[in-house]
Amino acid sequence: LTSILIHENTLFGMGNPLLDISAVVDKDFLDKFGLKPNDQILAEDKHKALFEEIVKRSKVEYHAGGSTQNSVKIAQWMIQKPHKVATFFGCIGTDRFGEILKKKAEEAHVDAHYYEQNEEPTGTCAACITGDNRSLVANLAAANCYKKEKHLDLDSNWELVEKAKVYYIAGFFLTVSPESILKVAKHASDNNKIFCMNLSAPFISQFFKEPLMKVMPYVDILFGNETEAATFAKELGFETDDIAEIAKKTQNLPKDNAKRQRVVVFTQGKDDTVATVGRVTMFPVLDIDQNDIVDTNGAGDAFVGGFLSALVQEHALEECIRAGHYSANVIIRRVGCTFPEKPDFH
Repeated sequence: LTSILIHENTLFGMGNPLLDISAVVDKDFLDKFGLKPNDQILAEDKHKALFEEIVKRSKVEYHAGGSTQNSVKIAQWMIQKPHKVATFFGCIGTDRFGEILKKKAEEAHVDAHYYEQNEEPTGTCAACITGDNRSLVANLAAANCYKKEKHLDLDSNWELVEKAKVYYIAGFFLTVSPESILKVAKHASDNNKIFCMNLSAPFISQFFKEPLMKVMPYVDILFGNETEAATFAKELGFETDDIAEIAKKTQNLPKDNAKRQRVVVFTQGKDDTVATVGRVTMFPVLDIDQNDIVDTNGAGDAFVGGFLSALVQEHALEECIRAGHYSANVIIRRVGCTFPEKPDFH
């Protein structure tokens, strides 16, 4: 494939930077903190000690995480060169974990510009691994402290936003700074650039429906999985649980920039990905032996990352989906959202 020359800062991401702390634990550990073997929750007071305890374990692995940061990191990995095609904004603390995040972003060649504050520590996500399962407990902490006027609005930072052509923000960030999302989304729409968003989790459609629907008119590409799509449809009263029908109805929601038709992409694990490419089309995922699956956790983020890497190179949507399927297939064979040195994608 001939690729167009991509410039630095072409892809812009904003979200919750979290340091993933993963360790193998036993069932007693899960029971002690009332965790399910496979789950994603936000930390409560009763989980405070969990973070202290997991760090003391013998083999702890640290990875730069957080949904949006994972996706832009994978997009950068798929692109390889030039470095710093991806920009990332988010809030961290002035502490050791914040330093690790900066180092990890640099190693991934992502141009991270964090808003650093010292009131809250850097956000973390504990991944408690038991066998094939992992229970995730996210403590947003600093990630929750992102301030539009203290970071996004600064000229030097806003210039990076203006340099971008493709924007991606996971729905999780709606719980932190919807006004930041709107500012970026409106900029994209006014300048006929591509703004992408993710439904991220059922609780976003359920409890943050108002900010989500405020941004929706500016969304050019919407991602989600089958569970999130079903919850979204229910919240909007679509009265259907047919995923193709939900995609169609979502595509037809009001849209600000009429120059681009909205594209809706719903992944369904091992089942076909559903996308509104012209009409609703099904795209089969790559075959994988169940025994080769190590951890499906970063699969959604990885799919988006692969998709974005082709999108910034102005490839057709079918090609973007193929790239998304490839990167998701690589990620599920490994623990955490990690990848080999180079992709093998042609």
